[in-house]
Amino acid sequence: MNILLLGYGKMGKTIERIAMERGHQIVGRIDLGNRDEMEALGAQDVDVAIEFSAPEAAYLNITYCIKKGWPVVSGTTGWLDHKAEIEDLCKTNGGSFFYASNYSIGVNLFFRLNKQLARLMNGQGYKASMTEIHHIHKLDAPSGTAITLAEGLVAETDHLSQWKLAPEQSDDAITILSEREGEVPGTHIVKYTSEVDTIEIAHTAHNREGFALGAVVSAEWLPGKKGVFGMEDLLSHLDD
Repeated sequence: MNILLLGYGKMGKTIERIAMERGHQIVGRIDLGNRDEMEALGAQDVDVAIEFSAPEAAYLNITYCIKKGWPVVSGTTGWLDHKAEIEDLCKTNGGSFFYASNYSIGVNLFFRLNKQLARLMNGQGYKASMTEIHHIHKLDAPSGTAITLAEGLVAETDHLSQWKLAPEQSDDAITILSEREGEVPGTHIVKYTSEVDTIEIAHTAHNREGFALGAVVSAEWLPGKKGVFGMEDLLSHLDD
């Protein structure tokens, strides 16, 4: 497969290595200073684009790919106010768009566990909270993974309707504390606290390998499909 990389930081380089180990070709490595190289590629030069750039670049990158007819897999967070526009553009143009806040298979199993625990805890008198810890280079807060966890928890909890970034809080919101430390790949902790005890679940990434592998597997799965997809679609395919 011919893969175009949009964003060539640490994550982009890890994706590149894994993709090449799996026999794919990298036809472009686009970062802030060489966007003209992407514009020089023809519609037939790219089988799929993998987009891990920056929040301020993601919307334009994804829009360009969809209009060009390139399937695009995106993992950039911090731009999701425009996600509905991208989905509409994808449908209008008959494009292929795959988005996930986190491509790790382990994290996506953690999403399922989070929702199941939230159902069990609903109405039991516990207060839910969340902490997410990432490296100091991460530009957005809270993380997209934390937002996905919060949305899953809110959907299963009667008295919650939203999330808030600490120190903000309210009775109808789960509070997310975002911390930035060193080179931490990503840690997410969901905690339930009452007067008598505390229950928590956590996912700790040891490196970027799981995220990058999931993105490449998603890119292998997407070409030939039309529409908007996410990790649940991929996991359902892997379960078959």
